[in-house]
Amino acid sequence: MATHHASPLELVDLETWADDLKTEKSKAIVKGSGIELARLVIEAGADMHQSGYCSVEGEVVIHCLEGEIIVRTPEGSQTLRSGQLVFLDREREHALSGVQRSVVLLTIELC
Repeated sequence: MATHHASPLELVDLETWADDLKTEKSKAIVKGSGIELARLVIEAGADMHQSGYCSVEGEVVIHCLEGEIIVRTPEGSQTLRSGQLVFLDREREHALSGVQRSVVLLTIELC
């Protein structure tokens, strides 16, 4: 079955968006011609990029909706708590890890 992406004007409840997933609860929400949004659940102690950093071609916004995560770049790290966000410029290498079980809204500019 293909992943459901929200349609324009479709109401999205981030608390329940991935309830149809059995594990992890991370799921793409929207994928348009210029933007992609995903809801990520990062467990305490989990490292989303165990082999180092990742990067995407476009700009990225990482918004911690609940919990606490660490955003690492080669230049340093930033702790994000509930309600905080960070902006990453194009092709910025980064990695995410969970301090507490966290729900994150990831916004990616598609190039």
